[in-house]
This record gives sequence, structure tokens and C-alpha cells, in this order.
Amino acid sequence: MIRDPTPAPSPADPALRPVVAGLVALAVAMGIGRFAFTPLMPLMIRDGSLDAATGAEWAAANYVGYLVGALTAAWFSDDPRRGLRLGLAGVAGTTLAMAGTGNPLLGAGLRAAAGVFSAWALVCASGWCLAELARHRAEARGAWIYTGVGLGIALAGILAWLGGRQPADRLWLELGLIAATGAWLVWGFSRGASGAGDAPPAAAAPAERRGGQAALVICYGAFGFGYIVPATFLPAMARALTPDPLVFGLAWPLFGLAAALSVAGVARWLPRAPRRRVWAVAQGVMALGTALPLIVPSLWTVAASALLVGGTFMVATMAGLQLARATHPADPTPLIARMTAAFAAGQIAGPLMVRALDGSGGDALAWTGAAATVVLLGTAAWLWREA
Repeated sequence: MIRDPTPAPSPADPALRPVVAGLVALAVAMGIGRFAFTPLMPLMIRDGSLDAATGAEWAAANYVGYLVGALTAAWFSDDPRRGLRLGLAGVAGTTLAMAGTGNPLLGAGLRAAAGVFSAWALVCASGWCLAELARHRAEARGAWIYTGVGLGIALAGILAWLGGRQPADRLWLELGLIAATGAWLVWGFSRGASGAGDAPPAAAAPAERRGGQAALVICYGAFGFGYIVPATFLPAMARALTPDPLVFGLAWPLFGLAAALSVAGVARWLPRAPRRRVWAVAQGVMALGTALPLIVPSLWTVAASALLVGGTFMVATMAGLQLARATHPADPTPLIARMTAAFAAGQIAGPLMVRALDGSGGDALAWTGAAATVVLLGTAAWLWREA
């Protein structure tokens, strides 16, 4: 149900600092630390600095690092700002280092480290920013910070698209400088603000308590498995259909812009809608986007998948993490960390399933996509019922 719309924070709004800090942090941590490799991998293969098998190993290393980061993010539950700052500094450093690596083992190590740092930044940004907004009685504004992920993805994708004829190493350097600038901005915005422990405990709505923490963790893990096929393979699918980087490179900017605009729409028009219901609708639409390009391989279905999955995966992320805050308002960081760990495990399972089915006589990507679609629809139905 549509409630009274909540506007974006104004310059005089005390909620502006945590909103901007969270938005920039997630743009750096996720848009660059987690997802910049997706649009750059085809360009690195084009340059001859990477082959497809090594690229898959580097992607897997990032997923494993993200899982390790999620499992260890609870270290910062007493001071999430410290984890946020360390995470962003690590993302900037590993991104800059990617510009000079020619060693496959070193590259895998850098991608794993980037996964650890990005998970720390996501978990700690969510914990600290949502607590700061609760301190200012502006919890509904928390949705705005998650537009940063889509903006970061779009920025990395547009840079790779416009600079598609540049060497990939130069693009890594440019993204590293952007990440360093973002980390510096977040450091400034988070100075002098309160710690998470200073936020007053918020009362959780009864509807947000049902199902328990374990169910939230399971659903969030299923979401990680469901979205990973298009999130990993969309640019490669597009490149297989056309060799022109100015054409196939559009898939990832579309994905990011759809993510940013969809979260902004929910933040503006549905700030107090039941989060389980928002999450359920997002996963249902995501299931369609996952299946579409596998059923009908074409540029238009790849573009549609970018819009449908990109337009829902951050809405699901936002709704899930806001539910974690509502379920455990006094200290949400450990629950957010467990949910993020389940998400990381799910996204590791997707590529592993593709690899396990490869050579079995069928289309491994199609079978994995079908399984992801079923998982997404099943958990969406459960979330809708619980709402």
C-alpha cells in the first residue's frame, strides 16, 4: 500500500550526513569493490591480460572474500564506523593495485581482499547509518543510502563503456582514484557523529518480528543464489551476441541505473510499506529477469534482464537489511553480518553449479538459471505470505 511520500533529505536536515555517507560508502564498496570486475572482465580478456578461466577464478575469489568479510564483520559491532573506514580504504587500495597486476595469483588475492573489504563496508555502513538515522528519528530515510550501490555500478559501467577502447589497466586506475576520493568523503562525513551505541533502541513492529532471524537469513541466502547468474554473466552474454564494446558495454550501466532508480522510487513512495512485501515483489520480478535471457537469448532480453534484475536486487537488499534493523534494533550488525554471509554463500553456489553442470550434455547456465528462478519464486511466495 502506498503511504505518504517521504522526500529526500534537505541540506538543513540532520539526517543528511548519514544518508550521504552511506550512499557514497555503498557506491564505493559495492559498485567498485564488488562489481567493477563484471564490466572490466570482457575488456581484460580483449586486452589479453586475462582469459575466461582465470576470470572465473578471480570472480570466485571475490565471492569467497565477501563471505569471509561477512563472517568477520561482527568484529566491528561495537564501532561500525571503524569497520566502514577500514573497508573503504581497503577497497580503494585493492582497486588501485589491480591496475598493475599481471600475475594470476596476485590478481586472485586482490579480488579476494576486495571482497572482504566490501563486505565490511556494506555491513558496517548499514549498521552505523541506520542507527544514526534512528537517533534523528528518520528511520524511513534509510532506504536512500541503498541507491548508492546502483549509482556505483552505473558509474563503473559507464566508465567501462565510454572508455571501452582504453586499456583495462587504465580503467582500474581511474576507478581506484574514484574509490579513494569516496573513502575520503565518507571519513569526513562520519567524523564527530555518534557511534551505533548512542542510538536509542527502536521498537520493532510486530509484523517485522514474525518468521524469526533464521528465516531472514535463509531468504537472504536464497536471494544471493538467485540473482548471481545475471549479475555475473550479463556482460558476457551481451558480448557473445555482439563484439562491439559500445553495444555490449551498455548492459552493466543499465543494470546499475535500474538499481539506483528503483531504490529511489521505493524510498520516495513506499517508505513505510511492509518490508517483507516489498522484498517478495522484488524477488518475483527478479525471477522473471533471471529466466528471460536464458529462454530467449537476444540483445533485447539481455537488456530487459539488466532492467528487471538491476531494478530489484537492491530493493531486496534494502528491504532485507531494514528488516534486520527492525528485528534487532539495539545491535543489528551481527544479524546483518549473518544475512550477508548467507548471501555470499548463495552467490558462491551459483557459479559452482554452473561449473559442476558444465560438460554434462546440457546448458549449464540455463539449468542454473532455472534453479535460481524456482528458488526466487519460492522464497518470494513465503515472504508474501508472512507479510
